[in-house]
Amino acid sequence: MKALLLRDLRLAFRSGGGFGLGLAFFFLLSVLVPLGVGPEGSTLARIAPGILWVGALLACLLSLDRIFALDHEDGSLDLLATAPIPLEAVVAIKALAHWIVTGLPLTLIAPGLAIFLNLPPAGYPWLVLSLLLGTPALSIIGAFGAALTVGLRRGGLLLSLLVLPLYVPTLIFGGEVVRRGAENMALATPLALLAAISLGAAALLPFAAASAIRVNLR
Repeated sequence: MKALLLRDLRLAFRSGGGFGLGLAFFFLLSVLVPLGVGPEGSTLARIAPGILWVGALLACLLSLDRIFALDHEDGSLDLLATAPIPLEAVVAIKALAHWIVTGLPLTLIAPGLAIFLNLPPAGYPWLVLSLLLGTPALSIIGAFGAALTVGLRRGGLLLSLLVLPLYVPTLIFGGEVVRRGAENMALATPLALLAAISLGAAALLPFAAASAIRVNLR
């Protein structure tokens, strides 16, 4: 399990996966939105939670098709499907590797980018916490979508169409946590729901993704 995780992390960095691309996209979005919206601080502060979460979501989406694509191309996925390791565990490890490469760096740089969007200081810790709780769901749901489209030509567009509707609850509650935190409002409910989405996805979707991979490999 540990060896598989380290292997996926090495592949992600060596093959130029979503690490640099996702961070660059997140940075550009945070810089370009103020230029397009204008310098009005109150306007930027109002839209900052949603923009930051949309940016993180789209940055994660950029590298989803690579979760299983490289293994499918070189035949490693067939070996993993017949290995002593449960395929559900393989899916979970790959989702974890994707989160480490994309979700975690996005979470770490988000406070710095929030400066461009004039997010109130009270919202900074809640931005980090919401991304820590919510981005694992993005990776796990993305792994499920990648499993459904593995082996398909030009499956990236289909993957986006499948995954984006499933991302909506995470986006809504993640942005709401940041908004309420920035305005010093009660946020226990959206925070609990955000955590529940990640926990529920982690508990159920590896099994669904493993079943989809088995069907696609037949």
